[in-house]
Amino acid sequence: MTYSTYKININGVVQGVGFRPFIYTLASKLGLKGKISNGASGVEIYINATTVQLKEFLDKINKHKPSLSQIDNIIHIKVDNQIFENFTIEKSDSGGEKTVKIPPDLYVCKECQSELFDPNNRRFNYPFITCTQCGVRYSIITNLPYDREFTSMSSFKMCKACKEEYNDPTNRRYHAQPIGCFDCGPKLSWFENDTWQKSDKEYSVFIDKAVDAIKNGKIVAIKGVGGYHLVCDATNSDAVKTLRDRKNRPSKPFAIMTNDINMAKNLAEISTNEELLLNSPQRPIVLLKALPDISKEISTFVAPNINTIGVFLPYTPLHLLLMNKLNRPLIATSANISDEPLCINLESLKKLKNVYDAILDHNREIVNGCDDSVAMVVKEKTVMLRRARGYAPLSIKLPSVLKENILAFGANQKNTIAIGFGNDVVLSPHIGDLGNIESVNYLKSNVETFTKLYDFKPDIVLYDFHPQYESTKFAKENYKNTQGVWHHHAHILSVVAEHKIELPVLGVAFDGTGYGEDGTLWGGEFLVCNKNGFDRVLSLEPFLLLGGEKAIKEPRRVALSILFDIYGKEAINLNNHVISAFEKNELENFYTMYEKKINSPKTSSMGRLFDAVASMLNVCQIITFEGESGMRLEELFDKNIKEYYEFDVINKKIQIDKIIKSILREKDKKIAVSKFFRTIVEIINFVQQDYKNMPLVLSGGVFQNRILLSLLIEKFPNIYFAQAIPPNDGGIALGQIASMMNLD
Repeated sequence: MTYSTYKININGVVQGVGFRPFIYTLASKLGLKGKISNGASGVEIYINATTVQLKEFLDKINKHKPSLSQIDNIIHIKVDNQIFENFTIEKSDSGGEKTVKIPPDLYVCKECQSELFDPNNRRFNYPFITCTQCGVRYSIITNLPYDREFTSMSSFKMCKACKEEYNDPTNRRYHAQPIGCFDCGPKLSWFENDTWQKSDKEYSVFIDKAVDAIKNGKIVAIKGVGGYHLVCDATNSDAVKTLRDRKNRPSKPFAIMTNDINMAKNLAEISTNEELLLNSPQRPIVLLKALPDISKEISTFVAPNINTIGVFLPYTPLHLLLMNKLNRPLIATSANISDEPLCINLESLKKLKNVYDAILDHNREIVNGCDDSVAMVVKEKTVMLRRARGYAPLSIKLPSVLKENILAFGANQKNTIAIGFGNDVVLSPHIGDLGNIESVNYLKSNVETFTKLYDFKPDIVLYDFHPQYESTKFAKENYKNTQGVWHHHAHILSVVAEHKIELPVLGVAFDGTGYGEDGTLWGGEFLVCNKNGFDRVLSLEPFLLLGGEKAIKEPRRVALSILFDIYGKEAINLNNHVISAFEKNELENFYTMYEKKINSPKTSSMGRLFDAVASMLNVCQIITFEGESGMRLEELFDKNIKEYYEFDVINKKIQIDKIIKSILREKDKKIAVSKFFRTIVEIINFVQQDYKNMPLVLSGGVFQNRILLSLLIEKFPNIYFAQAIPPNDGGIALGQIASMMNLD
């Protein structure tokens, strides 16, 4: 039998997921000799085999690869013959171009769970139990390849027992970089009443202290995988209200952690796909429809005025130990000052010292902060609203090779960055809104992380054209070869890149705001995107934002501006909810502001039109969190109402005056809201008639609205929309890079 030596390179998520021991076991079973090692681009295998054996080996790799791995490609070539005594796992090679995918942080696997609750196991109740199939990854990485020396676990010296497991290729903890135990791993500590308590082994006492504190209505800051949570008893209204008051969060819904799926089913309607998502290794927060009698299970302060709640299941061993003892729903919200990054260390947590009563901490450093991911299911399709822990970083293959290395800075809200090299784009986890110096510094640290991990030097740096975006300012101030990309073009191209759609497409970009070519704020756009750029073929008739950014927080200002457009100064004398929301002198002042266009930029934003409708129906006049008006309108939709309002299109502008007048005449809010949603669908249908030969692509924060998106999926079964990436500005960086190539 004639053997040849083959070199096999496998790229994708193949480090930190048990890939090398899988290959070792497979090769041993097949009687093949050779070696495997981690490298900068993935794993590298040398093997002696016949052509038949090689085919069987490659087939079995594809069919039986570890569940957490992702293979992008396998390349094999014949090389000069080598002699191997057996099959071995070699030391990692850190040289070469770094293209390997970084493994995300994942939930505790079933095997580790079993050991965690087994009194006879040496890791019984160990809060940091892990193996190659689960646990922390991205949050502890300092460099590639993914080896212990390049993680924050490098400071923990393995004990003899852990070292034996780590070096045994047949053990599921073989090269599990975060491996540890009570003797050698991270330690818990407890802070309360200005006093720290630490212990080498007796962790259960600290967990008991946290449980008692929560049961007694206290707020506890708990260090998790990518940052701290603020935790309190979701059934205790006093505790929830205290958290709202201390965090200055009047009404934005809190996320709920439940023991298991059964407890979650006591709170919300859960479809098969939603249950799969909740139970997935990524463990995202899933937005669910609350049950009618939810007030019997949790405090009404958890999600006031909203019929949607965010639920997630425990995803760390520490969570499991806590929830097992508490056995009740918990609020587990990100520990941060509003609009600032997630707290990842005690120094940053100090800012919240007036919020929490105690801290359950540990000494494993969080290198890369990573918030909880948020997702929803619409018409059995998963839509990622915040892509972070468990899902990020995300790598997307482009259909052709980029000519240069590209760094994209994304937008200002829901910021993410992206790097592009070859035909790969790597999208960062959610960074957040860039509204202060702390968030800009967090943006900077993410840029440093990705350029370091991938030894990446950009040839071109892309930014959003909005001159006031902090991401734009940062890009222009720190890099030379920069180039702008239009916001809504990037929105559409992000979906084109995700789904690998051939251009041209008809793009529908509906969001709250984005800088347009004419210097106004766009957001209700129909764009034909082709290889040469885009044409704005239709948009909403623009209106003014009275007071600029203040109008974003006050739907009544947007509504008043539109009433001035329709009725002039006579609007002041109308009898409706908008006019009633102001004092007489305020109305006079606003009309002067409107007439002279003082601090009142133009916008064609669909998101702001949602705000205006919410004001006109007295659903909300002032909002306390982004998207509140749309969520409140969702509550009033009646699927049995099929009619829509008439509208006109003049000079490529969708006129909204007929729609507004009809809404003002409507006596029943449910009828008005339902017809409004149907009208948006009909507007898209009207425009699409002229572009039926093109794929229909949706992007923008407005399409986070579950009702609108579900109606559009029903109307247009072949529609494309953001799923793996967020429809909000979290996908802008990907779209910016996609603008640099022909996606055909």
